[in-house]
Amino acid sequence: MTLGFVGAGNMAGAIIKGAVGAGILKGEQIHVYDLDTAKLDQLASELGVIKHDSCDALVAGSDMIVMAVKPQILGGVLTEQKMGLAGKAVISIAAGWSVQMLKDALPSDARVLRVMPNTPTLVCAGMSALSKDTSLSADESKAAEALFGALGRVTWVMESQMEAVTGVSGSGPAYAYMFMEAMADGGVLMGLPRQQATEMAAQTLLGAAQMVLETGKHPGELKDMVCSPGGTTIAAVHALEKAGVRGGVIDAVIASARKAQEMKA
Repeated sequence: MTLGFVGAGNMAGAIIKGAVGAGILKGEQIHVYDLDTAKLDQLASELGVIKHDSCDALVAGSDMIVMAVKPQILGGVLTEQKMGLAGKAVISIAAGWSVQMLKDALPSDARVLRVMPNTPTLVCAGMSALSKDTSLSADESKAAEALFGALGRVTWVMESQMEAVTGVSGSGPAYAYMFMEAMADGGVLMGLPRQQATEMAAQTLLGAAQMVLETGKHPGELKDMVCSPGGTTIAAVHALEKAGVRGGVIDAVIASARKAQEMKA
């Protein structure tokens, strides 16, 4: 199988590096096109991918094609390449583009998969949601799952849940960074050097997330395990509850999901 990438930005680069690093594909099985020739040259030099000087050539030389361009650009690309995409397997990682929108823009015999990854994919700690409303073959679906699985965790969700995915994992890293920054700010206020406070906050969030994933325990149960009667943590939890942190985060997820719904309307 040859895998093509329309776009060679950060997310595409992460997927390519993950696929080669995990041994899923060899560099020479990956075709890439981007207007930024410097990015193409770098990927070709580092990983041995096949670079193309036109999108037409990329599409013609690839069995499965990942559309890794910005959502506002994708429509134009699909229109320009519509004839060449006939009979191809097309994976889109563009936010706001529903499966139906993709099908409407592609030839009737093109096979489609919608994926919502997130930025920690760049360090192989991503969370990618794959829409169950896919027309890929069974083998192509397995290949796509393996591809994104090399970059972190994957899960299959209903197409109707993809906007909720955007609110939780797609936009979620930003919430974590804000919470992390606030924790570090508190540490600085109480006398810690900035670098140490940031390291402590980041490792604490990483460790807490790993506890949830590895133990399978509910986050609330793990939170209770830290809260000793009359202790420091329950006092901190009380302060967070008074500040409305829980409700604010829920509202953030809803706001992101609703914005995603508006984008695909």
